[in-house]
Amino acid sequence: MKTLQNKWLELVIVLSAPLLSVIDVFIINIAIPAIKAGVHATDAEVQLVIAGYLLGYAAFLITGGRAGDHFGRKKVFFWGMFAFTVTSCLCGLSVTPLQLNLTRFLQGLSASFMVPQTIAFIQILFTDKRERARAVGLFGITLGLAAVIGQVLGGYLSDTHWAIAGWRLIFFINLPIGIFTLWATKRYVTETTGNLGSKFDYAGVLILTLALFSLIYPLTQGREAGWPLWSILLIVFSILLFAYFIYDQKAKLAAGKTPLIDVRLFELKDFNIGLFAVLFHFMLHTSYLLLSAVYLQKGLRISALHSGLYFILPGIMFIFSSIVASKLIVRFGKRVLQVGVVLLALAFILQMILWTPGVQTWIIISLMGLWGLGNGLVLPSLLNIVLQRVPAAYAGAAAGIYSTFQQTASALGVSIIGGIFFTFSAHGWQQAFQAGLTAILVCVLGVGILLSILPKHKPT
Repeated sequence: MKTLQNKWLELVIVLSAPLLSVIDVFIINIAIPAIKAGVHATDAEVQLVIAGYLLGYAAFLITGGRAGDHFGRKKVFFWGMFAFTVTSCLCGLSVTPLQLNLTRFLQGLSASFMVPQTIAFIQILFTDKRERARAVGLFGITLGLAAVIGQVLGGYLSDTHWAIAGWRLIFFINLPIGIFTLWATKRYVTETTGNLGSKFDYAGVLILTLALFSLIYPLTQGREAGWPLWSILLIVFSILLFAYFIYDQKAKLAAGKTPLIDVRLFELKDFNIGLFAVLFHFMLHTSYLLLSAVYLQKGLRISALHSGLYFILPGIMFIFSSIVASKLIVRFGKRVLQVGVVLLALAFILQMILWTPGVQTWIIISLMGLWGLGNGLVLPSLLNIVLQRVPAAYAGAAAGIYSTFQQTASALGVSIIGGIFFTFSAHGWQQAFQAGLTAILVCVLGVGILLSILPKHKPT
């Protein structure tokens, strides 16, 4: 039986996966101009640096979660981290846009195998609900903090001029962290029992991957190309594939086979509502980090380094409110998240009104802090809402579905809300920022509505 110390040590080790994977989503935002110049990329090619990573990440997350159930979670985590470290270095060595986008896709694919194991380990290691709430809180804090760290590091490194271009260090910093994590995993993390007696659903993997690719790729690239016929047809094709995938999974379950996803998970009301809350929240979360990073530089004429520094206070406020939320949610349940949603809406509305050229620094900083405060009350606790009634036997499958929704939402946020932002940039960056924030506020409203219809029980 694991000691309390061993459980928390293992958690710290496996939290390196969401930390690195999320940093590598957001570290690109502020560094986009430097990367564009470094590999001589076009606007469309440099957008793929973000979208390609998210595509590889989202397309294989359920597969990654299911692989942990099948082969053993430590084994899949270890080799996922190994591949992530190697592909990170390959990204840093890229000299053409094609090389960078290909290695970014492979980097995202690697992340899709290591991250679901973290959530599955939480489900297995922490059976006590109060302990699990704290562990889930740490996972959520890691996600939010990693996003802010990525913004700050991206700003610092893109303005750094050493023996090699600073933007390459964005990828090379994963090397020492990856090596240390591999050593710690080998030494301290114990294996969970795999289910090698059952067949792995390779056909399900193929159908789901094609469906996700057919949805995400045209959404991220269709706007740039003017929504040509191929992009519309791919989206329609993805809907048909998703429908067939659900039919296929139900048929396999009825026949006593082992499908990629146990569709009985979707009979859990809290799980479904929580997933759609995750969808809306990560759409607004990811797109806001992109919009604010670009607007600070383009609209308010702030340097990349100083733009990155503006994300320090929201990071501190996020940690503070996340810690507070992990304690309060045991007593007050979803009301903690609802307060966070109100703070987010207030922060975005005030930014629309006050963030104009010539705005004073203290106004920017205080509203960024308000956003961080609200986000910390919502983001970490969403995972608790999604997984609180999921049986431990479905831990890997639920983790994969949660992570898929999270990363698909991020891709949708970048493509849809980011698309609105860049479309309106032709009329000026301030108007673009206000249009983007309007779309973000719609997502905030969606999160608020979904929280209001959740059952009132508390995750205790």
